[in-house]
Amino acid sequence: MKEERMLTHELLRFTTAGSVDDGKSTLIGRLLYDSKNIFRDQLLAIEKSSQRKGLKHIDLSLLTDGLKDEREQGITIDVAYRYFSTPKRKFIIADTPGHIQYTRNMVTGASTANAALILIDARKGVVEQTKRHSFIASLLQVQHIIICINKMDLVDYSQSRFDETVEEYCNFASKLAIKDYAFIPISALNGDNVVNRSTEMPWYDGPTLMYSLENIQVANDVNHLDMRFPIQTVIRPQTKDYPDFRGYAGRLAGGIVRVNDEIKVLPSGMISTVKAIHGPKGTIEEAFAPQSITIELSDDIDISRGDMLVKVNNVPDQQQEIDAMVCWLGSSQLTAGNKYALKHTSRDSRVIIQELIYQVDLNTLSRNEQISDLQTNDIGRIKLKTTSALYTDSYRQNRITGSFILIDEGTNNTVGAGMIL
Repeated sequence: MKEERMLTHELLRFTTAGSVDDGKSTLIGRLLYDSKNIFRDQLLAIEKSSQRKGLKHIDLSLLTDGLKDEREQGITIDVAYRYFSTPKRKFIIADTPGHIQYTRNMVTGASTANAALILIDARKGVVEQTKRHSFIASLLQVQHIIICINKMDLVDYSQSRFDETVEEYCNFASKLAIKDYAFIPISALNGDNVVNRSTEMPWYDGPTLMYSLENIQVANDVNHLDMRFPIQTVIRPQTKDYPDFRGYAGRLAGGIVRVNDEIKVLPSGMISTVKAIHGPKGTIEEAFAPQSITIELSDDIDISRGDMLVKVNNVPDQQQEIDAMVCWLGSSQLTAGNKYALKHTSRDSRVIIQELIYQVDLNTLSRNEQISDLQTNDIGRIKLKTTSALYTDSYRQNRITGSFILIDEGTNNTVGAGMIL
C-alpha cells in the first residue's frame, strides 16, 4: 500500500500559461532538452526545421507546436500534452495557448493541474493575459503557482527589472486566492535557471525551475477527509470463476475507504459495509483518492452508474438549485432561460439557467452586474436549476464533486465549465 501511495505522489501535472510570445513552448522544449528527455530522431527533426527557418540555434518550441498552423505561425493554438520524467518524479505538461480567443484551452489545461507555470516577458511585465491566466488558475484551485520571468537575457539579466516585475505581480496577486507561489528569473532560449543554474545571475540564490517542480509537495492537495466514490459502472462477470461477483467501479473523488467501513448509498440512502476493495494489482485493504478501484459491498443493493458511495456521517449537499462560477466556452452566448445537459461526476441531468449574477472583469477583477449574457471566454457567476438532485461539495472543498460541465444538446459540444460555490 505504501508503495502505491509513493508512486501516486511521484506524478505532477502542470500547465504553462502566459501571453503570446512569452516563450511557453520554448520553455517546455528547454525542460525536455536539458533533462535529456528528447529522442534522437526528434532532435534531428527540429534541427532540420530550425535550419530551414534560417535559425542559428535549435528552435525548441517545435517540440510542442504539433499543428501545421502552429509551426508556420510560431504560436500555440491547441493544448499540447507532453510527458517526461526524471529520477525523482514523473510529469505531465499541458502547454496552453496565449491568445485571448483560446482562453478556454487554458481552462482545459488547468482543470486537472497540480501546478501552473505563468510566464512573464521581463521587458513587458504584467500584462492582461498574465492577469487573466492567474485569475483562472486561482479560480480552478491550482494550488502551486510558479511565475517564470522569462527573457532575462533581453534585459541584460537585470536584478532591478526582476524585482520590479515581482512587485508588480504581487500587487495584483494579493486579490487572488493563491496559497503558494514563487518567482524564478529565467531565459528559456539560453537555458538560464531552467534545468541548470545560470552563471549570468549571481544575485539570484533560489532554486532552478526543475528543482522546484521536482520538490513541489502535492500530497495534501487532494481532499483525504471526505470520502466520495461516484459509481462509473457495475461489474457483473457472471463467469464460472465469479458467478455471483458484483462490484462497483469508479475513481475515488475524495477521502479514504477501508474494508469493513460503513457506507451510505446515494440517492437511495441504503447503508452497507465494504466487503472487499480491488485495485489494479489485486485485492487491497484500503484505497485513497484519486485511485481507481472496484468496491464489493456486504449487501445486495440496487446501485447503478451515477450513484455515489459516501461515509454514513459525512454526506455531501443534495441540491437542485446551484450557485456557481462558470467559464463560458461556447460560441453562442449564455443567457437566462437557456437549457443544457449537465454532467456532474458520473451523473447526468438537464438544467435551466435561472439567473446571471455578474461577469468578472479579468483586468481589474471587478464585478459587472449589468449583464444580459456571457460571451465566449467570459467568466461569471450564475444560478441554475437541475431536473434531478446532485450530490455536491463546494469546488474549494473538492475539485471533482464541486465541478460540472454544460453540454449543448443540439451539437453535443461542451459549452461551459462550472465550479460550485
